Amino acid sequence: MPAAAHHSATAKRSRLRFIGETITELKKVVWLSRREVLYLSTLVLIISVIAGLILGAIDYGFSALVGDVFLGR
Repeated sequence: MPAAAHHSATAKRSRLRFIGETITELKKVVWLSRREVLYLSTLVLIISVIAGLILGAIDYGFSALVGDVFLGR
C-alpha cells in the first residue's frame, strides 16, 4: 500500500473512532431539564441586564465627571 493511501486510511479510521467516542461521551452527559434551562437562562438574562445598567451608570458618571472636571462643560 502506498504511503499516501495508508495515511488516508488511517486518518479515516481515526476520524470514525473520534466520532464514535464523541457519541459515547454524549450519552453519558446528564442533560438539564426544560425547567432548569428556562430558570438558568432567565437568571443569566436578569443578571446581564443588571450588570449592564450598573456599568452604564458608572460610564455615565465618569463621562460627566470628565466633562465637568477636565473639559469644563
